[in-house]
Amino acid sequence: MSTEHPITVLLADDHPTTRAGIRAILEAEADMWVVGEAESGFEAQKLVAELRPNILVLDLQMPGPSPYDLERWVRQTHPETQTVILTAHGRDAHLAMMMEAGASGFLSKTEPAQNLVAPIRRLAAGKPVDSDEQIERALRWRREAGGKWNSLSQREKEILPFLVRGLKNADIARELGVTSKTVAFHITNILEKLEVSTRGEAVDWVNKYAPKKLNEPSD
Repeated sequence: MSTEHPITVLLADDHPTTRAGIRAILEAEADMWVVGEAESGFEAQKLVAELRPNILVLDLQMPGPSPYDLERWVRQTHPETQTVILTAHGRDAHLAMMMEAGASGFLSKTEPAQNLVAPIRRLAAGKPVDSDEQIERALRWRREAGGKWNSLSQREKEILPFLVRGLKNADIARELGVTSKTVAFHITNILEKLEVSTRGEAVDWVNKYAPKKLNEPSD
């Protein structure tokens, strides 16, 4: 790409050190220009609208709207901006959800920042960057776990972290301001939907399949 029309990049990550490292790598390239930095999902939304970057580099864990909702908003309102997800969590659930939302690439924070350069160039040229392995992982999660996860109600998802922590029904009820009977009803539904028999098996399922943060969107 001509340096007269550099690839414009917006960095969205709540860690200044991470942003500084990525900025240094990208701005060392003659065809790239970091036009802005965001520390939250709200700020990222505002800057995407103002700056219209070619590429949004988006961290999965920031204050503000969920990355899933943010990416759906980008696709609906600014489809010219392509999104690369940068995360420390390589869970298949995150991969599947962000692909469904419309993200174009998914890179681990454990990889060197230099590895962002080639995917950004590919995206700017209109080429895909998701690997066959990533696509297969996302499809496998949808087949094996996605339907079960999406079948849970918001209240059931709120209860799951308490199960993971080992809280009893009475303690969960006190935390949520409901009755123990209501908690028991929801836990029965959780076990049925996840097709497990015990609370321990439900916790095992969560640890293996659920998004890292148990409040990810279900649709």
